[in-house]
Amino acid sequence: MRKFLFCILSVLMFLPNANALDLSLNDAIEKIVAESNDLKTAEANVKKAKAQLSAVNANRWMSIDGTVSYMNLVDPTRPTDSQGVRIPSDIGAILGNVLPISEIPDNIFSAGVQITQPIYTFGKIGNAVDAVHDAIDISQSAKELTKREVKYAAANLYWTAKMTDEIVAASEKNLNNARAARKKLTAAGRANRSNLIKIESDIAAKEIDLSDAEFNRDTAYRMLKIMAGIDETEDVVLIDEFPNKFEPLEATELKSNPEWDIYQKQIKMYESNASSKRSGMLPTLAAVGSYSYYSMGTDVGNMFDRKGDQAAYWGLALKVPLFNGGIHSANATIEAMNAEAARQDLDKSKKLKTEEYNTAVKKYKHLCDNLGKLNEAHNLAQKAYDVSVNRFAAGQTSAIELSDVSGALYHMDMAVLNAKYNIVMAKESVKKLGE
Repeated sequence: MRKFLFCILSVLMFLPNANALDLSLNDAIEKIVAESNDLKTAEANVKKAKAQLSAVNANRWMSIDGTVSYMNLVDPTRPTDSQGVRIPSDIGAILGNVLPISEIPDNIFSAGVQITQPIYTFGKIGNAVDAVHDAIDISQSAKELTKREVKYAAANLYWTAKMTDEIVAASEKNLNNARAARKKLTAAGRANRSNLIKIESDIAAKEIDLSDAEFNRDTAYRMLKIMAGIDETEDVVLIDEFPNKFEPLEATELKSNPEWDIYQKQIKMYESNASSKRSGMLPTLAAVGSYSYYSMGTDVGNMFDRKGDQAAYWGLALKVPLFNGGIHSANATIEAMNAEAARQDLDKSKKLKTEEYNTAVKKYKHLCDNLGKLNEAHNLAQKAYDVSVNRFAAGQTSAIELSDVSGALYHMDMAVLNAKYNIVMAKESVKKLGE
């Protein structure tokens, strides 16, 4: 009965945690994309660019300005007297010959409204609007570029964590092999002291290797959880495995890339800005209209006893810039040079991105071709290790030879794993650059 219970407990110890989160590569990418601060910033930049379009378009529509004012005139000789402003005697004598006025209204109220509607600006507004449209396209391309970078980084986090799992497993196997060799050596009777010292030394070194591998695994998992928005205390199981066989990569010539789109839109934006700056030297035609109301009185209470005066007009206004010190021409030149710089950046980006893309495609094929040879070498290393273990158990070889063969097998384990990691990341590079 005790033996039965022990077996049950042993099986339960090795069962996977039922509460662990199964995480596939696609799930990890979706979670990291949803949590990405860089992508949220890129989305905010798109909204900001669209808001700029509304601000520039506002210049197409009429502007309405209203003014209301009230003034109370003060006689400097009697500042506290609120009964009006007396006319100075010398001015009064002059006016007295024309009008019998000895006191003027000291309360003046005015209200008015003015409307201006641009009719034609010779490209000032139109080119500015075109530039903002290009800025919106730039922000959207920048968002796409950011999204690709985030997805690539997410895949890198996932496969790095998966790689650390494999390294831990390989380190455990390497350590268990050394412990099994020590057990065989001591089980055969009196062990050779030099062999025993060598094996004990190997075990100590491999325990350190396993400890380092577990630390790196925990670090990689913690970073993956942080970026995916998963609680750090939650157990995660990466369910996607490194493939044992890779299909040929279907990659065509690189013809577009979000970075190229950004530079192309920048060129258009700067050219539109340059045209808008040049248009500053041209006239502006607008329709204008105005209405004003005035009321005056010697007392606030009787200001509106009678109908006030009114004035209104409408018409066209042509504003012609005559001299501005060359500022419009200088600003246009600055924008034109910005466009030229963007052209150079585009040309450089095409060269670098095309080479990066082609290198990733060639690297994928190169590593796939080498993987078969690495697997053959790994199989031979495994056979050499099996032979050496049997020879060591029979006392036909030393612990030094067994250690060398074991180290070669572990080295091949790492080489195959590293090759698989580089292959999947080369494929991710191709997707990032050319999908």
